[in-house]
Order: sequence, then C-alpha cells, then structure tokens
Amino acid sequence: MTDSTPRRARVRAPQLTGKGGWLNTGGSDLSLADLRGRIVVLDFWTFCCINCLHVLDELRELEEKHRDTVVIIGVHSPKFVHEAEHEAVVDAVERYGVEHPVLDDPELATWKQYAVRAWPTLVVIDPEGYVVTQHAGEGHAHAIERLVEELEAEHEAKGTLRRGDGPYVPPEPQPTTLRFPGKALLLPSGNLLVSDTTRHQLVELAEDGETVVRRIGSGARGFADGGPENASFNEPQGLAMLEDGAVVVADTVNHALRRLDPVSGEVTTLAGTGRQWWQGSASSGPAREVDLSSPWDVAVFGGKVWIAMAGVHQLWTYDPGAGTVGVAAGTTNEGLVDGPGAEAWFAQPSGLAATAERLWLADSETSALRWVDLDGHVHTAVGTGLFDFGHRDGAAEQALFQHPLGVTVLPDGSVAVADTYNHALRRYDPATGEVTTLATDLREPSDAVLVGEAIVVVESARHRLTRLRLPEEAVRVEAVAHRTQRAATEVAPGRLRLDVVFQAPPGQKLDTRYGPSTRLLVSATPPELLLKGDGADTDFSRDLELNPEVTEGVLHVSAMAASCDDDPANAYPACHVHQQDWGVPVRLTTGGADRLPLVLAGMDER
Repeated sequence: MTDSTPRRARVRAPQLTGKGGWLNTGGSDLSLADLRGRIVVLDFWTFCCINCLHVLDELRELEEKHRDTVVIIGVHSPKFVHEAEHEAVVDAVERYGVEHPVLDDPELATWKQYAVRAWPTLVVIDPEGYVVTQHAGEGHAHAIERLVEELEAEHEAKGTLRRGDGPYVPPEPQPTTLRFPGKALLLPSGNLLVSDTTRHQLVELAEDGETVVRRIGSGARGFADGGPENASFNEPQGLAMLEDGAVVVADTVNHALRRLDPVSGEVTTLAGTGRQWWQGSASSGPAREVDLSSPWDVAVFGGKVWIAMAGVHQLWTYDPGAGTVGVAAGTTNEGLVDGPGAEAWFAQPSGLAATAERLWLADSETSALRWVDLDGHVHTAVGTGLFDFGHRDGAAEQALFQHPLGVTVLPDGSVAVADTYNHALRRYDPATGEVTTLATDLREPSDAVLVGEAIVVVESARHRLTRLRLPEEAVRVEAVAHRTQRAATEVAPGRLRLDVVFQAPPGQKLDTRYGPSTRLLVSATPPELLLKGDGADTDFSRDLELNPEVTEGVLHVSAMAASCDDDPANAYPACHVHQQDWGVPVRLTTGGADRLPLVLAGMDER
C-alpha cells in the first residue's frame, strides 16, 4: 500500500515566550498546546519594517479564507530600542490593523529559539506541533496557502485537525478625532490637511489644528475614486501641493498616487495600478499602468513629484505634464550608499522636503538625513548605516537619529527632522554641520509643517497635531547611542560557506525560461571584512573569505528567486518572485561556524 501523505521534516516547534506578553487575546496567554489541532503561522515582524507591513497585508486574505483552521500569531521582534517598548507595540498593532494575537518579545527570546535571521520571517507549524517550513521576506502568501490546503487535507484524514474560532479578541476602539495621523499639509486657506492613516481618510482641520472642517474618504479600506463620501484610501501618508492647486496623496497600501481637488473634495487616481511592484515589473511608463510599492511621501522638486518609494528603497518621480512615472534614484538594495542616483542605496525613505536646490529625505531604516542635488546625485548629511542609531547631537559625522520619518525645511535653510523613535524634533544646519534638538516629549512625531512663526508637529502616537514655537536655542539632551539588539553570529575567520536555502513551493518550479531564475548579491560593512566572495551571481551557494584582521561586521545578503506553476498544459503559468535582504551581524572567533545558512523558503536540513 502506497502512503500518499507528503513527507516533511519533523522538527518540534519551540514554545512561544516573550517578556512583553500577549496582545489581541483579551488578556489571556497562549501556548502551542492551546493551539494543537490548528495550523499555526508565526509571523516574525517589527513595526519599523516596510516588508513586514507588506506581509501583514498579504496574510489578510489567508487569515479570512482559512479562519476556522489557521491561527496567525505575530511575534513582535524589535530592531530599534523604541520598538522594545510595550506601549509602542500596542500602538503598532492598532495602527496597522493587526487582527490576530501578537506576542511582544522585546528580548528576542522566541526569535532566537526559532533561529530567525531576518524581518519578516514566516514559520508554519502543523496541527501536531511540528515546524514544516520557513519563509523569509515577502511574496510567500501563495505558497503558504497551498501548504495550508495540503495540511488541512492531511490532518482532516488523520483526525488531527480541529476547526473552530481562533483566539483573537479585538481591542476596544478609541474615540479620538485623528487616529495615528501620518503627514500634514498647510492649505492656502490656512487650514491643515492631515492624512488620518489608520482611519483611511484625509481630514481637513481648521487653523487651530483641532476643529474638523470635513473628512474625505469613506473610512473603510478600499481603492475607489469619487466624491468625499465615496472615495476610499488604504493607509494614506504623504501630501504635497501641485502647481494647479490640487493635492497629491501617497496612498501607501494601495500602492498608488491619488489627486484631491481641495475645492470639490473629488478624488482621482494619478499613478499606480493597486498592485505592488515586484522585481521584473516595469519601472517606468504611463503612470496608471506601472505598479508602485508603498509610496510613503511626496514632494515637488525640479518640476516633478518625487516619491519616497519605501517598499523598494528607491526614489521615483511622477511627471504631471507627461503623466508618466519612473525610477529617479536607488537600486532596490537596502543600505546607505551615496553617489549618482542609479548607484545609490536607500533604506525605506519615508519623508521628503524640497528647496529650490535640494530634495531632503528621511531615510528611516538607516536613521539618516540625506539629500539629492539638481544633478540627481545622492548625499548623506547625518547617518552611517542600518545598525547605528540613537539620540546624539553635535557634529553631523557623529550625530545620531532613531528611525526618522519626516523632514521640514525651516526659514533659515536648516532642516527639522521628525526623529520618530526618539520622540523628538531635531535640527540639522547645513551651514555649520551641527545637529541639535528642538523639542522632546513628542510621541512618535512623523511630520511637521510650518505655520507662520510656529511649527505644527504630527504627533502620530498621541493622535493629534501639536503647535510649537521655533526655539531660538536648542534643547540639550543627554547623548545616547545604540546598535541593533540582535546578537552577532560567531563565525570562523577564513572560508565561510554561504548557503541560501530555497525550495520552490509545491506545484511550482524555478522559472528558467529566460535564463537563471536566481540572483545572489553579497557585500559587507566594513568592506574590508570580505576578502573574497562579494558581488552578484546566480548561484545560491558561495564560498566567502573573511578577513581575520576584522573582528566583527555585517554581511549584507540579497537573494531573489522566481518560480512558476509547473503545469505543462498551461502556456501562461502564474509566476512568483521570492526576495529577501539579510543584514547578518557576525563576530570572527576561532572555533566559530564555517557555514552560514539563510532560509529564503523551505527548511535547512543540513
């Protein structure tokens, strides 16, 4: 008799532990024993990470379709110090509409037990409590759904599947005028337009910044044009004024730019298809025909609308006259590299502000303030990379921010930075190269706008606008510096075998119709760490040579694989791109590992 049950590795799932406790469970703690009989998907995420937010959106359909068999558990695993604060996690769960239980794991205990190396990572546990697969990065929802359907059939037949309601208990809604507002814009009338992000609306406030004049948008997630009551948005963020008086809106989760007529309240779509951009998609062309990826902010510079394309670590432009979009700067690789736009690297650009000669940007994941000149070259004013952050004033070369989301040009030519995770408003003066602190005790400021002699700050986590007078002297704060909390991986100096593990989902195969279907890019910080093995190639296994004179650093690994449905009868099979960037802190020690496995999809069985 032939056993048709799929053969899978049997690895018992470690318990779920986190010092911060559980959210969205009505106060109850959960264990894997409580979930026996259900298919469990662990989503290791942190709320600063745009790819993690993409995965939250990808999982919504799976969550709804398999609600009686699948339990999704978010395991919040912080990168930044601020993200380890419990109240900040509570805010993020509401802000991003997370409708499943979340374990707050500020010390990365469960992250370490599951040997996770990247945000986001998804782990699937079968109804008997065994890990069956792991996926790093985004774009895996289709593969997980296929696996879920197999597990449902397998465990229904074995009698080990338990259907029923899940443990999710929604929090009580809070009655505030704004809810996690994102960005603000001063209108010619003197009123303020605010993106009320979590409520999927735009709100026009009177000059006092409190009185609601009108709301634009239905208030439900959606992608529809129309009048102020019928139009719909999906977590809108950035706002900018066009020359014709219209407002362009970065409709972030719809992956689109929208146009608001501030007189009639009519909303139309300028750019984007509603689909997320993936590697291999068109990166220029008619604006309504090109996919975008989480546009977070917009600003008019050099006659075009510049877009902080947070989802792919790039800057794009929209040309209002031609009705086209295209990439202006960035390679899609995540990091901090200056130079010509085509060679520059960004890390989740999230805030823009323009002068006649410079486009300033908050590059959030590198905690950096950067700028683009009229020739399209990219420069860094403050910031050193993905893993250094803190609150330190002084000379720009050593000053630190923590995940800033907004920038505002001040009347004297200096730049105010909404230093989001430091709860502060900072200032960089290009004339002196000095960084100072303008205000503290703000709660996750995400933007600021000049109104006369005052600056109005969007206090996102206090759900309000706060008016401040621009101080003549800067506030003094105690300097603090941090590095990411992840423990370094101990590796041996010399030869290190890098293996990216990728197993095509069931029913799919690698897409080799047009050449190699995989790509691996490796670099290091500092560059001297790698004596051999950097650069791009198509093989997912590579020998690196680590410099014994460099005791620690970070390996940057970017992997991409394309897989398609394996059905000879289908001339146009559905194809999917799997992609992830890892930043792996390493420490060189005698006796350390000589192999570094990174799981893109599947299980590392070596």
